[in-house]
Amino acid sequence: MGDGQAKGRGIAGGLTNYGDPEFAAYLRRSFARSMGYSDEALARPIVGIANTYSGFNNCHRHFPELLEAVKRGVLMAGGLPVEFPTISLGEVFLNPTSLKFRNLMAMDTEEMIRAQPIDAVVLMGGCDKTVPAQLMAALSANVPTVQLVGGPMSTGRHRGERLGACTDCRRFWARYRASEIDAAEIEAVEGRLATTAGTCAVMGTASTMACIAETLGLALPRSAAIPAVHADRLRCAEESGRRAVELIGTQTLRPRQIVTEKAIENAWRVLLAISGSTNAVIHLTAVARRAGVKVDLDRLNRLSDETPVLVNLKPVGANYMEDFFAAGGVPAVLRELRDLLHLDALSVTGKTLGELIDAPLVEALDRGVIRSRAEPVDPDGGLVAVFGTLAPRGAIVKRAAAEKRLLEHEGRAVVFASLEDLAARIDDPDLDVEPDDVLVLQNAGPRSSAAMPEAGYLPIPRKLAARGVKDMVRISDARMSGTAYGAIVLHVAPEAAVGGPLALVRNGDRIRLSVSERRLDLLVGEAELAARRTARPPAVEVERRGYDKLYDSHVLQADEGVDFDFC
Repeated sequence: MGDGQAKGRGIAGGLTNYGDPEFAAYLRRSFARSMGYSDEALARPIVGIANTYSGFNNCHRHFPELLEAVKRGVLMAGGLPVEFPTISLGEVFLNPTSLKFRNLMAMDTEEMIRAQPIDAVVLMGGCDKTVPAQLMAALSANVPTVQLVGGPMSTGRHRGERLGACTDCRRFWARYRASEIDAAEIEAVEGRLATTAGTCAVMGTASTMACIAETLGLALPRSAAIPAVHADRLRCAEESGRRAVELIGTQTLRPRQIVTEKAIENAWRVLLAISGSTNAVIHLTAVARRAGVKVDLDRLNRLSDETPVLVNLKPVGANYMEDFFAAGGVPAVLRELRDLLHLDALSVTGKTLGELIDAPLVEALDRGVIRSRAEPVDPDGGLVAVFGTLAPRGAIVKRAAAEKRLLEHEGRAVVFASLEDLAARIDDPDLDVEPDDVLVLQNAGPRSSAAMPEAGYLPIPRKLAARGVKDMVRISDARMSGTAYGAIVLHVAPEAAVGGPLALVRNGDRIRLSVSERRLDLLVGEAELAARRTARPPAVEVERRGYDKLYDSHVLQADEGVDFDFC
């Protein structure tokens, strides 16, 4: 097991401190026996299994069955599987937003790995923020780790077309807002969007982070795209448990030895090639920070210029994750990017990325889903960072998901001061707004009361949607779902709530976006901005307690991964 067949410490590891180690070991054995373990079982090394099953997490509905497969693999390899629960973050069931609790889950997971007698750990996650939290925890705890994702759901059907949450849910909702479909049809669609266990069926945040986990080397090869309901998902779980036992005692295949600067750059390449979620920029930045690697958004832009979009999946293409799996998944993408990657990066298999790429593909390569470098979906990477007087520390644009004409645009600002203001006025028939205007949302960043929700996908004002307007430039310090699309500028840093330039934008100001120049500028003179800054009322102090106070006191900005400053 591991390097030199090193033995784990098993049930005797990390003893509770009573001032008498022998008594602590005796007491622990006694309580362990109360759970029915035999002497043989208690003599084995322990693989902890972090199980994020929850009745508030639809993505993880199949985890009880997946858990049994992990346990089977651990037992077959000679270890003792011990399940333990952690916080679970069901994306649509949390208020104000799941991102606020990602760091809490990371802390929970890290501390439970440290505190309990665990020789290696399998992290069972899937839903958007669970995998980033687990990756962050793995790097901080640095115990031998295998990441196991839950896999994407399968598509549904509606009137002869496939449906997949949640790009199609946004598409149909936009049609409903534009009065193109009626209430009966939107209700029918609601029941057909998410019909199986698993994460969103498109290249949203969950699927993006699964691909990143595999690229980083902490998840097994080919594991990211296996559908949640496929038998291969159970076989992957079994192999993850087996591999965790084999890693016990390793000193060279721990998370910090695997997730190096080279591995992180490989992950950026894959993120760009799959045109993954903008949320992944925040999460990968936080993961890199835990690995001691500083993220440079200028470097991201250089990689984006060199890395074409190769994956034809919604929201930027036509297909779904089940098609990506059948087309070859992450290994097929890595093979296309081979000459751009650091091939000496390690994985939990013990093999280098180059060795894994050179292995035969399990599935037949489908060029309709995974394009060649010679014939990409888009010659430029899916994501790009922009800087300027409105975003001194950067903002993110998913250019592959936008109407190209809007990537070079100047328009008049229509400003919403908060989410409440947006909800109250966006559909007002008297709203002064035209298709060429720029919608601006303030006070939706990490330090705001909204805590950086997926509100950056501002809806097209109803009166414009009714005129057939499908896309507009929209700017905020918020995030958007990885399943969303449009000419949307996100993660503006510094945010409005801490006095960033976004807080100074007023209705009627001119804003210029130039993706080609990597610029986002507020076309207002410095003297006027200084006057606005002086006139800005002081922030209202809010009484906070518990985790809310911890979060507000220590959370960092988007360009630093929205992690805590002490992590």
